[in-house]
Amino acid sequence: MSNTHDPIKQIKFLSQSLSNDKKPLSFFISAGCPLGVTMPDGEWPLIPAIKELSQKVNAELIKEGKESLRYNDFLEEIKKDSKDHENIELVLSFARSLKDVSLGGEARGFTNKELIEIEKEICSYIAKLIYVELPKDITPYHKFASWIASIDRDKPIEIFTTNYDLLIEQALEETYVPYFDGFVGARNSFFDLRAIESNSIPKHWTRLWKIHGSLNWYQSKNAVHRSTGSNIQDQESHLIYPSHLKYDQSRKMPYLALIDHLTNSIKSEPAIQITSGYSFNDEHINDAILNALKANPTSIVIALLFGKLSDYPRAEEIAKRRPNISLWAFDEAIIGTKKGKWEPIDNFEKEDNIAEVVQRIETVDPEDEENKLISWNLKLGDFAKLGDYLQELVGSENEDN
Repeated sequence: MSNTHDPIKQIKFLSQSLSNDKKPLSFFISAGCPLGVTMPDGEWPLIPAIKELSQKVNAELIKEGKESLRYNDFLEEIKKDSKDHENIELVLSFARSLKDVSLGGEARGFTNKELIEIEKEICSYIAKLIYVELPKDITPYHKFASWIASIDRDKPIEIFTTNYDLLIEQALEETYVPYFDGFVGARNSFFDLRAIESNSIPKHWTRLWKIHGSLNWYQSKNAVHRSTGSNIQDQESHLIYPSHLKYDQSRKMPYLALIDHLTNSIKSEPAIQITSGYSFNDEHINDAILNALKANPTSIVIALLFGKLSDYPRAEEIAKRRPNISLWAFDEAIIGTKKGKWEPIDNFEKEDNIAEVVQRIETVDPEDEENKLISWNLKLGDFAKLGDYLQELVGSENEDN
């Protein structure tokens, strides 16, 4: 007998977890989330997913007029190492690794000066592609921020993100949700490691942790800074990426500190983390989450996945071994290491299906056209649907009060 999972039961569990203000709760927002923002015809997506973003960067840097950059030759070197040249973070990490060993000579036929220029061009073009704003309409980001503002929590919400854009910041600020992102100061804000380690921040402030850096971060000789307001500094290294290498201590400090904090947020006490737009393809982040869940089996991670479960083989591999990781894809789920399709146990009322995220699908049986096949989808892996769901929760919580 095949396993099934009741989507209504899981939605009710999630709703209860989100309304519990005393239990540590965090969200992990990743590259797929900007795709959930509705845009006018021809303007979607607001920000491309990582593969499409990488393709745009590669196409820009090898086009006519940029032959002196030798970027095409550089990509060929990446392919020789069997690295994915359509993952711009791996490309950048490769550039930095060669740059570190090219001092006083060459690496793979590239001088240190050439590798510095390649790194600079990659960062500059990504900055151009992601320096965008949310549309004036209410977006899933605004709905997410409004939900955060709707509960006076004893334990503050923590948001971890691998995205470099400023969309979360925009939504929080336009919804008047105070937040702390690790930087202090008004004139020339700097990264404050002590504030993160001691967690001495007002509890009504949301925590925003940008693990892979941000469009408005830049490097000075002695520290990492954040631009204030809409004044994005035009710096050679105004994006901080995780290259997972031994490079300048002040530069790697935010990444290591934030990865440690991601681990501690899960393992320090029973906690819930909800991921959206994350495909489990970053092994450094996977290790941080898994180590925390092993250290604290009472914590859980619920991964909301866009599309079919079969599109996420690495996530499946992990969830089948860790009972406190659940995967909720559109068509199937893995809960408690058991894989199964969605299927409600009983009939349910409309109010049970918050924001109508559970969908009944009828198809014709190819072997018997008179027979209809029934299947079910749970659409919370769509960031737009997650926003609708959180918006409905705000309404129901206000009614209860």
